[in-house]
Amino acid sequence: MVVTLPSDEKLFQQQSDSNFVKVFFVIGQHDNDNKGMSFARRRKPKVLYLLVLFIVVLAIFKYAFRASFHQQMQVKELVDDGFWGKSSANNGNPETRPLPPQAIRVSKAESQNNAAGSKMVEVKDFSSIQMRLVHLDLKGAAPKISYLEELFPLLAKLGASGLLVEYEDMFPYKEELEILRSPYAYSEADIEKIQQLAEINNLEVVPLVQTFGHMEFVLKHEKFKHLREVEKYPNSLNPHAAETLPLVKAMLSQVIDKHKKSVWLHIGADEVFHLGEGQDSKTWLNSNKGNLGRMFLGHIKEVVGFVKSQYPAVQTLMWDDMLRKLEVEAIKESGLAKLTSPVIWNYTPKFTVKYIKNLISKYEQSGFKTVWFASAFKGATGVAQIWTPLNHHLKNHLCWLQVIKAMPEFPGIRFQGIALTGWQRYDHYSVLCELLPVGIPSLAISLQTLVNGGYNEAARKNILETLGFNNIDTEGDSCEGNGAFAGSEIYRKIEQIHRLLKSKVTEVLYSEGIISGWFTRYHRKHRFANPRNMERFGSKLLNIISGWFTRYHRKHRFANPRNMERFGSKLLKANEEWEKLIQDLRTDMAAVYFADTVEEWMEENINPDMDQLRELVKDYQEIVKLNARPKARSQN
Repeated sequence: MVVTLPSDEKLFQQQSDSNFVKVFFVIGQHDNDNKGMSFARRRKPKVLYLLVLFIVVLAIFKYAFRASFHQQMQVKELVDDGFWGKSSANNGNPETRPLPPQAIRVSKAESQNNAAGSKMVEVKDFSSIQMRLVHLDLKGAAPKISYLEELFPLLAKLGASGLLVEYEDMFPYKEELEILRSPYAYSEADIEKIQQLAEINNLEVVPLVQTFGHMEFVLKHEKFKHLREVEKYPNSLNPHAAETLPLVKAMLSQVIDKHKKSVWLHIGADEVFHLGEGQDSKTWLNSNKGNLGRMFLGHIKEVVGFVKSQYPAVQTLMWDDMLRKLEVEAIKESGLAKLTSPVIWNYTPKFTVKYIKNLISKYEQSGFKTVWFASAFKGATGVAQIWTPLNHHLKNHLCWLQVIKAMPEFPGIRFQGIALTGWQRYDHYSVLCELLPVGIPSLAISLQTLVNGGYNEAARKNILETLGFNNIDTEGDSCEGNGAFAGSEIYRKIEQIHRLLKSKVTEVLYSEGIISGWFTRYHRKHRFANPRNMERFGSKLLNIISGWFTRYHRKHRFANPRNMERFGSKLLKANEEWEKLIQDLRTDMAAVYFADTVEEWMEENINPDMDQLRELVKDYQEIVKLNARPKARSQN
């Protein structure tokens, strides 16, 4: 709308704020000097007052509008100036493809949904705080909310100040992303409950959403298979595909919208395997001098730029391993350092501190203002590890303490915090690592080492009192006493399984000759055994099994009852004791984990050994009843 103003008022519109004050004063003084004028003349200054007031308001509005418009243009330039190109024409080259309509629709919806929410977020000052985040890797063995309710107070007491929550398929994605959800995924109410529990215990929640590599839980689905960088591998996204960015933005938006109080968001970005090997990437590289680093930086800048523009109160973090390969100038030119912070990770027990310091120096030169570190308290010593090696992780944290103490050498970059990772799987397809309750003693040692500046007497005392142990042997990876922490029952039972199950079953099956001689699988298959030999199993179990009850005997159901009886009672007793322990463990695990986790863990860690023992018991019970019959004939 165009407003035509009188010439006098145009003059007022052109004045500075100080001139407006002078005008108000002069008009007011003039009004006092003419008190005897007629009603009409007295009214004129009042009208002028109103006109001037209107002009002031209009000028303020115009100034605010211009500032807002300038901000919007800056955001637009940030989003447009990226890897995907500014041209609206699609010439078939991946590097110049415009964002698809889906991205525009997603962005508009997000703008409407988040504009009000982002303004309401309380701005917290962490400039003088060094965070200690405990990583909850939920892509395997995700705990029930009831267990987290017990766990969070323990974490806070041990010195944690936040949680790095890697939801993966446990997040309640919806609409077009609903397919990503696990059948046991948390509900929206569960996500809210997690944050409430964290807030009660003064724990900041930092969601982690993978946006480039480790996208297996997304790319395994037929719906998104076409977005793979390499068709046969579900690891990494194709950064050139038209639907890639809309997918990533939709995932980020759904997670951030459910974490309105979160200050930080981790975008993953580690281990982008096979980047540059897809056909689209090869085409792009041919047109860009083979610059793989620019390809990586371009996609990441799009991701963090989106978060910055749509959720300005949220700060992003990213794993640093892909940045290590890049030159300082390349990182500088990308502008990435203004938008995110690197998380330097190393999980080994004796890493070179100098190497980490070189990385810090590199990121300082690249323009990053803050840096994070990442250690490990479990899940970093073997893809199928069942028991957490305490000394390994203690040494890892002692190394990180040296790095933290060296930070004054880098005045241009500030240490913001450390994430203590506790990996549950190496990737979406791998087996389970140590369960969280098994890793609690290691986590306690790690946190208290950081809090106390070393593994000293104060740290040891706090750990023992908090966990309910009498002593901790880091060299022997063991704790004395029953323990009194959330999940301690699981810890104790898995310790017995780790230390004894495999060795005991092996001892029963293979160490001596009775079963392997008179009650093999062959004997059992043919129901052929001598009761006299089977009787001997009771007093000389190992020798008889290896001599009279081997796999061959059991296969052919052919065994001497006499020998079988000699090992039978001991065999049955051993099986009964282990089955009871395992059943008790099942009950304990069911209180912490969903059914799929219990079954998976049993299948991976119990059944390979126990099934051999169970099979032996079953065959023993069947064949001993045959009373030394002839060998069963083969069908061939």
